[in-house]
Amino acid sequence: MSTGSNKADIGILGIAVMGENLAMNMEDHGFTVAVCNLRSDRVTPFMLKNAGKKFIGAKTLEEFVNALASPRRVMLMVKDGKPVDDAIQLLKPLLAKGDIIIDGGNSWFKDTQRREAELTRDGFFFFGAGVSGGEEGARFGPSIMPGGSAQAYEFVRPIFEAISAKTNSGPCVTHCGPDGAGHFVKMVHNGIEYGDMQLIAESYDILRKVLGIQAAEMGQIFTEWNKGILDSFLIELTAKVFTVKDDETGKPLVDMILDKAGQKGTGKWTAQIALDMGIQIPTIAAAIDGRGMSSIKEERVMASQQIKGPAISSKEDKKQLIEAVRDALYDSKVCSYTQGMRLIKAASDEYKWNVNLREMARIWKGGCIIRAKLLDEIMKAYDRNPNLQSLLLDESFKKQVESTQGNWRKVVSIAVNNGIPTPAMSGSLAYFDSYRTADLPQNLTQAQRDFFGAHTYQRVDHPEKGFVHTDWLSKTK
Repeated sequence: MSTGSNKADIGILGIAVMGENLAMNMEDHGFTVAVCNLRSDRVTPFMLKNAGKKFIGAKTLEEFVNALASPRRVMLMVKDGKPVDDAIQLLKPLLAKGDIIIDGGNSWFKDTQRREAELTRDGFFFFGAGVSGGEEGARFGPSIMPGGSAQAYEFVRPIFEAISAKTNSGPCVTHCGPDGAGHFVKMVHNGIEYGDMQLIAESYDILRKVLGIQAAEMGQIFTEWNKGILDSFLIELTAKVFTVKDDETGKPLVDMILDKAGQKGTGKWTAQIALDMGIQIPTIAAAIDGRGMSSIKEERVMASQQIKGPAISSKEDKKQLIEAVRDALYDSKVCSYTQGMRLIKAASDEYKWNVNLREMARIWKGGCIIRAKLLDEIMKAYDRNPNLQSLLLDESFKKQVESTQGNWRKVVSIAVNNGIPTPAMSGSLAYFDSYRTADLPQNLTQAQRDFFGAHTYQRVDHPEKGFVHTDWLSKTK
């Protein structure tokens, strides 16, 4: 089924939507691509649709592997988990030492670490490469986050740089680090994406419930926001969502969509590993909880009929509240990105990945779902201080958030007083306030722990004594 006699530069195993679009993207950029699919014959229709192009279709894995130039580069575009392991086991007997396997799905980073270690022992190279941008990104330029051998990366770099999205800062791909670094970065990217989407949804909820703004005007507001500091793919996309009419009813389509949001698991992974590593990500965690709460629609409807909250007041000045919500959304987004970057830094230190946070911001500028003007400012922050502990300590971000925090507090207060849930926006503000507070009330928490469990505590006035214990019962009799 070859379209020519030359060997393929790379092979795509798994040509569902993402795999097919990546293959066509690669061919667009001058590469010959071998394609194969394990579970059904997608190859024949793919080849017919792309007749005359530089594709080599393979019905079997043997044909597929034999069609590849050495060192063979195989990109797996299959479901995460067991299907990845199964594909690797089928490929290994057919490959030679020095060949490269790339997992382009959303795999759990510890699975990637395991696979990379096993394949390295067997003489192969393995990459976990997060690919962001969805169907359109895969076809015309995604953000790619590969982790694996730096030596082997040179064999995939020309292809990835050619097919990735391009911005004024270069191609949206870089070597993230060894073993699971790429998939970890992609996982956190998705966590930040969850936070962004929840914050946008909460902003929309406040505007529609407090000010009564309808979809058409909402689209105008988000279009205007997209011209300023909130300029991003998600804000642009949101503005467009509000303009679409439902073919059946003629109403705005967004108003006809049931308020139940799904999730595929990467957000949950982000929260789980953050808990394991002791990194606080309240904005991202609140976004996950928000989707979870949305899933119990029937129970929420029942509860709404039995539990009464405050009546919503619409006395706010319209223009001022719209501006305040814009500021609250931006400040909350800064906190979300701050949490994500801190989590990547913690994992990089833990696993000795040496992830360059500035580079992560750079490769997220194009192709991916969270691409935003904000990322330029994040890059500049790390240019000013590569060892920056928190974006909130950067002078530019600090000045911006300090100057607009009044609006942020106003919006959260209005939401609370009107009974409008804003878990991510409120969580972001609590994160900001906790981070800037020198004296938190956990002295009392530690006293309680020592009282009931002899967990010890440290003294403010004698830190040199280390951890001490008090017999609280004897002192309270």
